[in-house]
Amino acid sequence: MFIPAPWFDRPMTVVSWAQLAEWYDAKQGDTGDLWHRTLVDPTFLRVIGDVRGLRVLDLACGNGYLSRRYARAGAKVAGVDASAPIIERARAYEEKEPLGITYHVADAARLPMFDDDGFDLVASNMALMDMENAEGAIREVGRVLKDRGRFVASLCHPCFDQGPSSAWLIERSFHSTQVWRKIARYRQPFADDMLWGIEEKTVSTIWYHRSLSWYARVLRDAGFLIRSLEEPEPTNEFVVGSPQGPYIVEIPLHIVLETIKIRA
Repeated sequence: MFIPAPWFDRPMTVVSWAQLAEWYDAKQGDTGDLWHRTLVDPTFLRVIGDVRGLRVLDLACGNGYLSRRYARAGAKVAGVDASAPIIERARAYEEKEPLGITYHVADAARLPMFDDDGFDLVASNMALMDMENAEGAIREVGRVLKDRGRFVASLCHPCFDQGPSSAWLIERSFHSTQVWRKIARYRQPFADDMLWGIEEKTVSTIWYHRSLSWYARVLRDAGFLIRSLEEPEPTNEFVVGSPQGPYIVEIPLHIVLETIKIRA
């Protein structure tokens, strides 16, 4: 059970993500922003591997930049996102460059447009921590995946990144700099407010913290076996381009989970 922030309001959260659509699309473009392109995506895509000939569901696809990458690599792709405005932008890319991708507006925990056992791979990049019903989403992934199909998800590291409830602690002395990661309330799932400064205004969305063992239990109960767990290391481009780059060299802020559906 979650302890919601006092301002928690799911309908307003949907509106907030809609307000972020234009900014998010511009930020991600066709290759991903600095954090995705040079920190998370290299490991995420390495774990996903060759998608040629696979039926792929891009869950929480955003503007579809990874959907397009999968399709160009030979996959048959469907993309889903809860934000109608961002799906409109993904569809605009498809109209401009037809790749055979179908896009749907839907809650990740309710995907009635897809049959059971219909996909070889479900990929979800940096999204589970933004989902109120992540448990339901994982169960639904188990339904739409074929037996022995894979679910690969990247997300913020539950041990080191709790969104607004975590922070860097940096101590500089004459001879050295020490870096720690400050977190609180690790074991208890909770919701918190995430503030985005967009064009001189602040947009608020909701961030959901769950422990690493929470994810392991939910995946197991949904019929998944965890095959690998990776902690993306920053590329040189990210270290140079982000003020947090040198800190993330020491402490990972993301994980990539590769799981296999072993039972219905």
